[in-house]
Amino acid sequence: MNIELALTSPLILISLFAIAAIVINALFRNKKLSFLFSLTSLLIVLIASIFTLFFTPAEIKSLNTRELLTGNMITFGGFAGFFDIIFCSAAILTLLASKPYIVRENNEHSEFYSLILLSVSGMMLISHTNNLLILFIGVEIMSISFYVLAGFFRTKLTSIEASIKYFLLGAFATGFLVYGIALIYGATKSLELNFIYTQLVSNNYVPVYFIVGLGLIIIGLSFKVAAFPFHQWAPDVYHGSPTVVSAFMSTAGKAAAIVAFIIIAKALLPANIIDMKFSAYSQSAFTILAVISACTMLIGNFTALVQKNIKRMLAYSSVAHAGYLLMGIVANNHDGRVGILFYATAYMLMQIGAFVVVSIFEKDYDGNLEFKDYAGLSKSHPMLSAAMAMFMFSLAGLPPFAGFFGKYYLFAAAIKSGYLWLTIVAVISSIISMYYYIGLVLQMYFKGSELDLPEAKPGLARITVVISVAGILLFGIFPSLLADIADYLFKF
Repeated sequence: MNIELALTSPLILISLFAIAAIVINALFRNKKLSFLFSLTSLLIVLIASIFTLFFTPAEIKSLNTRELLTGNMITFGGFAGFFDIIFCSAAILTLLASKPYIVRENNEHSEFYSLILLSVSGMMLISHTNNLLILFIGVEIMSISFYVLAGFFRTKLTSIEASIKYFLLGAFATGFLVYGIALIYGATKSLELNFIYTQLVSNNYVPVYFIVGLGLIIIGLSFKVAAFPFHQWAPDVYHGSPTVVSAFMSTAGKAAAIVAFIIIAKALLPANIIDMKFSAYSQSAFTILAVISACTMLIGNFTALVQKNIKRMLAYSSVAHAGYLLMGIVANNHDGRVGILFYATAYMLMQIGAFVVVSIFEKDYDGNLEFKDYAGLSKSHPMLSAAMAMFMFSLAGLPPFAGFFGKYYLFAAAIKSGYLWLTIVAVISSIISMYYYIGLVLQMYFKGSELDLPEAKPGLARITVVISVAGILLFGIFPSLLADIADYLFKF
């Protein structure tokens, strides 16, 4: 019981802190207090999440599932603990960048910080799920928080529009997810993933219900990760939302959806079932996912090519990166999952860093969001320009940045699983992406500006930029630091 409480401490703490944040907001209405409480809460949960990584697989497996207080509905340690670290890190970086941004926009409200905590609690619930009902609850907690955060600038029509679009389409996608879960329950007589796996191995399930249910779950999760053809919401929502919110949703939110994909693939599409019919179902599902991955990469990068607005470019590029992450799901092997963890970490750092730099220069009424507005930026703001250039190089997959090794691990895993054609598509997509990533760098360093560039006042956002730059350099120069941890954690 003591071990179980220690392993569940991150989930318990984030839930308590999220509720406490709401109470503090109601009682004190002190924005500074709310900010400091939320930041401290996330730091404590981050430390607790790191602590859970020190438990060995033997200690975790020694737990008697019949005596667990959690009723075997959640998992412990392993890759789930590391994704907790990713979610908390993304939230901390977002909070540090959001403080000066929302103050400058005259939209600082205490609710912003509690919504970040609530969304993280949903993400962490997803990463620890061992039950489809828990998965659904986690997805909904995260999604509802995002709907509100997207429309947080209540006086801006674009922000309100983003929130309404996200809510309507998100509710539609939720219908697919919950109906798919219902059909899986009808096919296997359980919502517990371990029991569902046992039913599949023993060939004790209803194939028709199972296939349709699996398809609906894939559709629901594809929407959450912004994969083709369910990606149409992402550009409009990311463009209209507050820039720091777009950074958080496109990184932590995407990582949460990907970890849900990992959990579903391991339980519902296991590789060790020898039944010929099930093997045919499984192969068809992964072929469909491979096609979705390829189309997502191509559509995202080709559409990003013609964008003149930097936020929309980053939004479409986020769609393309969802395709790269899906390659690890398609590979359905240990290497693929290690690649996902590495790339999710690298993507969190470089995408948040890029959005935060955009938020620093953004003016009222969506000013300074065009490519041309960044012309000659290197002369007036050399440090921020250098940081932005490194984020662009890492997103493009150039060494010695973390994005290069993230793509390398995913590509290698796909080739190992026999998806050479998908890797070729991914390489072509990466080459296409260099045009607009390098294009922004050219604007900053080789174009002259006819306008007076704004004075940058990063404030706490400077910390986010520095940490992000340090992260992509550290994991780019020493990739084994992260890869070895990922390799160990996925053996749980």
